[in-house]
Amino acid sequence: MTNIENETPVEDGQAPETEAAAAAEAPAQDEAGKLAEQLAAVQQDLLYARAETQNVRRRAEKEIADAHAYAATKFARDILSVADNLGRALASLSEDQRADEAIKPLLTGLEATERELMSVFERHGITRIAAIGLPLDPNQHQAMLEIPSDKDAGTIVQEMQAGYMMKDRLLRPAMVGVAKKAD
Repeated sequence: MTNIENETPVEDGQAPETEAAAAAEAPAQDEAGKLAEQLAAVQQDLLYARAETQNVRRRAEKEIADAHAYAATKFARDILSVADNLGRALASLSEDQRADEAIKPLLTGLEATERELMSVFERHGITRIAAIGLPLDPNQHQAMLEIPSDKDAGTIVQEMQAGYMMKDRLLRPAMVGVAKKAD
């Protein structure tokens, strides 16, 4: 049996429109599947882009916070030599000179200046690194020489120059002498 309009054979019990609809539906399902895959890929890309944007924002915020916290690092390193010289000036005075009434006002001024400088350091998070009697820490101390001693090897027995930290960053390592076993 044939359909007179388009002369295609018709099987018993099936209309020509059903075949056409089934044939048209298969490509539509393939097209819908492709679109669903593309949509899933675009959604995944969007999630990755959002995560990357959030990571960039966090990094930028951290960099800004670090810039604010450590902006004065270079200046702080430069001012450490002033603190060293002031400490040397005070250490160079003998007990006789300290007792001399003519030098007392100078001594009082130097000591007040040192206290003020240390107060400024403290306000800006600059702290002196402890050294004498502690084991050598290469992250904070720079060993300059070994000194024969009865103390444990690696223990700091002399400090030649004070070291300083600014918050959690090293400004300058402490230059130290380290004990070694006496021969």
